Amino acid sequence: MPIQLPPIAPDETLEEVICQAFVQPVLYALGFGDRDIIRSFETGAGTVDFAAAYPCADDPPFGDTQKQPYLIVEVKPPAKRSRNTPSQTVPLSLEEGTAHQMRAIAQLKEYLFGPNCQSTQWGLITNGRHLQLFRRHGIVIYPVTPSLEIFPQGMPGVIKQLKQWLQEPPRALTVSVYNNKGGVGKTTTTINLGATLAISNQKVLLIDFDSQGDLSRSLELTPTETCLSQCLTEGDRDIYQTIRPFNLHIKSGQRVKTAHIFDVIPADSHLDHVILQTAIAPDQGMTQLREKIKPLQNDYDYILIDCPTQWLFFSKSGLYASDVVLIPTRHTDLSSLNNAARVIRQFIHGEMRQCRQDGGPLALPIFFNGAPNTGKAIEVAQTEIQEMIAKSSELIPYFWPQKRMGQDNRTVFNLPEYAIIARAAFARVPAVFKDKRVLGFYQNLVTEYFLDIADSNGDRP
Repeated sequence: MPIQLPPIAPDETLEEVICQAFVQPVLYALGFGDRDIIRSFETGAGTVDFAAAYPCADDPPFGDTQKQPYLIVEVKPPAKRSRNTPSQTVPLSLEEGTAHQMRAIAQLKEYLFGPNCQSTQWGLITNGRHLQLFRRHGIVIYPVTPSLEIFPQGMPGVIKQLKQWLQEPPRALTVSVYNNKGGVGKTTTTINLGATLAISNQKVLLIDFDSQGDLSRSLELTPTETCLSQCLTEGDRDIYQTIRPFNLHIKSGQRVKTAHIFDVIPADSHLDHVILQTAIAPDQGMTQLREKIKPLQNDYDYILIDCPTQWLFFSKSGLYASDVVLIPTRHTDLSSLNNAARVIRQFIHGEMRQCRQDGGPLALPIFFNGAPNTGKAIEVAQTEIQEMIAKSSELIPYFWPQKRMGQDNRTVFNLPEYAIIARAAFARVPAVFKDKRVLGFYQNLVTEYFLDIADSNGDRP
């Protein structure tokens, strides 16, 4: 069946026309058959227009079971009747950044979290003029394409791109920990987040992408014979050869048990030379890290990149390589809040998305790193946030993610910090293994941002 572009018309059946003449052929082209597709699927959080799942040899077709689709599709009309002039139509654009697109994305996320979509990995929104694909990894939902404008001659390329994502998805979620402000605990967060994910049975890789090497020193790890800087400047180097395991040594009576926690690519002393090399060969610029770690994305559940503070080559490369960005701030340091806003608006929504042209990376909501739940400092920080949001409302979901229409919830996630965290750095052990309180804090962080720990059996040390 050819993929058609339905005409925009002030017709109440327009959405149905898009479903039949556009979405259905797209699903066929993506490899779904009639028995793999359901119209009007109940997610448990509302009814989505389409749900589909690829057939499995040992299972009955999805159309028969109607359980846990692989992909859901929400269809929107490109226009609606004008209230003031019923004979005219009002455009409903899904272009990047429009209010209609934001509402459609919010609705898609609600559906993806519905009880009948617990294992659903993909969501698509379209109005026949634009479409955008989103991936779900744990509880993170992020774009893997920009809002693509559809033209008949470009559909084969779009289908090829979507099909590759759906049929060959990477295993890992790649996360940069970054703020354009020092002293907010980026390295400590990276180490303890990685350890907590590992405790939750996730396979984790940490990348120390700061030439100062604080993360590597904290874990007492040195570069291998093949180091990261060589991989970025010499095309024949094997990225796997840069990886070192981090093991925890546990004394039990007279015996010492060794447990593997996560893997690390340490920083090396030649990382600064990479900047000179990329100046000589611009084609080996900030895209290099992303290209080099692609083979690793099928070996890990999470790849965490510890980025330096300055918005220069290494931090740009780290964000360019990431699916999402985790932004720690200090409630006692108002400049860290303002810098976080700058990271979101100027670096992520501006420079990175212009460079990548794929809708990413996604900024996760900020959190207070080392904050009490109440107090004067929290009140001052909230006042500062309120003033920033008054100037730029686009910051609301990143500073007050629980704020909804009619619900003035201004909660910012707090990660308490005690001296035990700092002391653990001298012990060369993640703090989550030194104090159960700290482990609880970071388990809350993981549950807030990445996965439902209740679904992960934490039987590791």
